[in-house]
Amino acid sequence: MQGASGLLDTRELEEALAILHRGRVVTLTGAGISTDSGIPDYRGPGSPARTPMTYGLFCSGPVAQRRYWSRAFVGWQLMGHADPNPGHHALVDLEVRGVVDAVVSQNVDGLHARVGQRRLIDLHGRIHEVVCLDCRRVSPRQVLQRRLAELNPDWVAADHRGVETAPDGDAVIDDSADFVLAGCERCGGRLKPHVVFFGENVPRPRVARAIDWVDAAEALLVLGSSLTVMSGLRFARQAHRAGTPVVIVNRGATRGDDLADVKVDAGCAEVLSRLLTTCP
Repeated sequence: MQGASGLLDTRELEEALAILHRGRVVTLTGAGISTDSGIPDYRGPGSPARTPMTYGLFCSGPVAQRRYWSRAFVGWQLMGHADPNPGHHALVDLEVRGVVDAVVSQNVDGLHARVGQRRLIDLHGRIHEVVCLDCRRVSPRQVLQRRLAELNPDWVAADHRGVETAPDGDAVIDDSADFVLAGCERCGGRLKPHVVFFGENVPRPRVARAIDWVDAAEALLVLGSSLTVMSGLRFARQAHRAGTPVVIVNRGATRGDDLADVKVDAGCAEVLSRLLTTCP
């Protein structure tokens, strides 16, 4: 049956809400919270198999870097213009009401920051910044996008409508041999998005801060993450070991289902909306 809000009423949902109303909830978000913003999921039901570029491959030379930046140049047309959705807004409202204490995000889309989440850690960085691997200068992605457009006018003119994209802004482009790279404006070095690639480690201070937040939490809410990678799963394991209730909201199975006190198979925005409407 459907409840008055249109969300399926289930025992799991009511159990989840009872836990989350205790307050001091730390939320771990994955790609599933951004699907309503038009950004595709990595591993949700029906998602195609994806093979993101590794850090080692990216550093191997210009061929891999052209492949990455050509795909990212096209993909930015989606990622760079995506707007926060009702799920992002609901988390801010829940923070203001004292239900959500902090958000730890595995996403690189920067949407939590754009909507005004105050206590926030972007574990894997934000795609809106670029770092030079040689001098470590950080610069805005939009500046690089304009430079790449000037260097690759044929790519700007091409029709890329309908090209498949991934949650990290990577578009599926097969031929990148003619794509012209842009070097660092300071030293001419290799530019990389200021995000953690597969094969890189999340910066230790970032992880330590997130661990402290989870230690102080009264509940851990996992939203839209399959918990496939250890950078997210570690927090579910940490909370479970400490006896802190773990609530997982995700469409489909996750690697942490056995750690959850309650698992709700539903959309993030739906559950967050119900949490908001049932706040005292």
